[in-house]
Amino acid sequence: MPGLSTLLHYKAAWLRHDVVAGLVLATMLVPVGIAYAEASGLPGICGLYATIVPLLVYAVFGPSRILVLGPDSALAAVILGIVLPLSGGDPQRAVILGGMMAVVSGTVLILAGLGRLGFVTELLSKPIRYGYMNGIALTVLISQLPKLFGFSIENMGPLRDLWAIGGAILSGKTNWAALSIGLGALTAILLLRGSKRVPGILVAVVGAAILVGMFNLAERHDVSILGSLPQGLPRFAIPWIGISDIVPVLIGGCAVAMVSFADTSVLSRAYAARTRTDVDPNQEMAGLGAANLVTGFFQGFPISSSSSRTPVAEAAGARTQLTGVVGALAIALLLMTAPDLLRNLPTSALAAVVIASAIGLFEVAELQRIYKIQQWEFWLSIVCFAGVAVLGAIPGIGLAIVIAIIEFLWDGWRPYSAVLGHPAGIEGYHDVTRYPEAHRIPGLVLFRWDAPLFFANAELFRERVLAAVAESPTPVRCVVVAAAPVTSVDVTAADALTELDDALLAREIELRFAELKDPVKDKLRRFGLFERFGEARLFPTIDAAVSRFHGTT
Repeated sequence: MPGLSTLLHYKAAWLRHDVVAGLVLATMLVPVGIAYAEASGLPGICGLYATIVPLLVYAVFGPSRILVLGPDSALAAVILGIVLPLSGGDPQRAVILGGMMAVVSGTVLILAGLGRLGFVTELLSKPIRYGYMNGIALTVLISQLPKLFGFSIENMGPLRDLWAIGGAILSGKTNWAALSIGLGALTAILLLRGSKRVPGILVAVVGAAILVGMFNLAERHDVSILGSLPQGLPRFAIPWIGISDIVPVLIGGCAVAMVSFADTSVLSRAYAARTRTDVDPNQEMAGLGAANLVTGFFQGFPISSSSSRTPVAEAAGARTQLTGVVGALAIALLLMTAPDLLRNLPTSALAAVVIASAIGLFEVAELQRIYKIQQWEFWLSIVCFAGVAVLGAIPGIGLAIVIAIIEFLWDGWRPYSAVLGHPAGIEGYHDVTRYPEAHRIPGLVLFRWDAPLFFANAELFRERVLAAVAESPTPVRCVVVAAAPVTSVDVTAADALTELDDALLAREIELRFAELKDPVKDKLRRFGLFERFGEARLFPTIDAAVSRFHGTT
C-alpha cells in the first residue's frame, strides 16, 4: 500500500498544494466523467461513480503520486462495443455489464501484477500501439458525431455508422441548435487546450448549460440534455450478468485491461522520471487493478490513467495522492448537495468533450517519423488502424495482439545470419556481404547466427549452415559458429545441432563453437551435447577458434 507510506512521510507544506490541486481537478473531472460514461454507452452518473471510487482506491494502492485515474476516452470504444449490443438499450443492464467488465479487468490486472507480468505491454511495439490507438480514436470520434448533430442512429460498426451519419445529415435530421452548441463547445475546448490558467472543458460545458437554461432550448428546439443526476453516493452492488454475456464480457475486460495498463505504464514512467521517483510496474498494475475491481462493485465501469487530467493536477501544484482524494470528495459533495447543477448540460457539448479528447489520441507526427525511418513498421501500424476502424474496437485490438506476436516471433523465426571474413585494416571478423573484399580463411567457414536457437528456427539454422558450406569458395574442413548472439537453446534446436553435426561429419567437416555463453553451455550439458562436442570444440573467442584451425592445418 504505497499510499500509506506516503501518508507516514507526509509533509505539512504539501497540504495546501494538494487541496487546491484537488479542487481544481474536480472541476474538470465532473464533465469529463459524464461525457466518457455517455460515450461508453452508460448513464452519465456512472462516470462520476467511476471517478470517485478509483481515485480513493488508487490513493492507497497506487505507486504514482500524482497520477489521475478515471474514465478514459481510449477505453470508451472498447466498452461501448460490449455494452451496446448486449444491453439492448436498457440503462440498468448497461450498468451491470460495465461493472462486470471493470471487475474482470481489475482481476486480470491484479493477478498480472502479483505474477510480476508488468513487462507484457512492452511486447506491443510503438507502431502497433499507435495503430490501434488511432483506430480507437477514429471509432470514438465517429460514435459521438450523431450526438453532436443532435440525432441518433443504430450502431453497426465505425464505417457503416459513418455512412448512416452521412445519410441522416443529407436527409435533414440535423438539430441545428444542438449542433451550434456542440461546435461552439468543441471550438472553445480546442482553442483553450494549451492554456494552464483557463480550463477549456469547464468553460465549454458551463457555457453550454447556461445557454440551454437561459433560452429553454431543451423544450423550444428539442436539444437533448443530461437531466438531473441521482442524489447521493454510489451503492455497493454485485454486477450479476447472464451466462450468454460471460464470454464477450471476459474478452472486453481483458481488452480494456491491456489498453489501460499500456497507457498507464507509459504515463507512470514519464511522471516518475519528471518527479525523480521510482515506480514498480507490477505495483502499478496491481494498483490500477484494485481501482478497477472496486469500481465494478460501485456501479462504475473500466477506468485508466488520464494523460489529459494528470497534467491538470500537476500544473495545479499536486504533490501526492491526496490531490485525487480531495477531487473525489469534492465530486461526492456535489452529488449529495447539488445533483441538479448540471441538469441543463446538452449532450452535444458532452460529445464535444469526447471528440476533443479523441482528436488528442491521434498519433500523426509519430507515424510520419516512423514512415521516414522504417516503412514496413508504418504499414504495420496502418493495418492495426484499419483493423480497429473496419472490424471494431474488440476485434481490432485482437488483431493488433496477433500482429504483435507475429512481429515478436518473426525476428527469432527468420533471424539474420552471416558468413564472416577479416576485412583489411579493420579489427575482428565481419559479414562478407557488407565487406566483399574481406579475407576468408581457406577451409574454414565462420558462421554467425543472430538469435536464440529454438524450435521455430532450428531447421533454418541447419539449412543456412549447410548452404554456407556449399557456397564456400574453397573445400571446407571446419565450421565455426560465432555463437555470442545465441542466448538460449531448446530441445528441438539441440536435436537439430546433433543432426547438423552428423551431416557435417559425414563430409569430414568438424563443427565448432566460439563465444558460447555459460547458460547455453549449461543447457547443452543437460541435453547431453556437451559430452558430444567436448571442450576441444568450444572456444572462448573467434580468434581462439581461428588460431586452433591454423594450428591443425
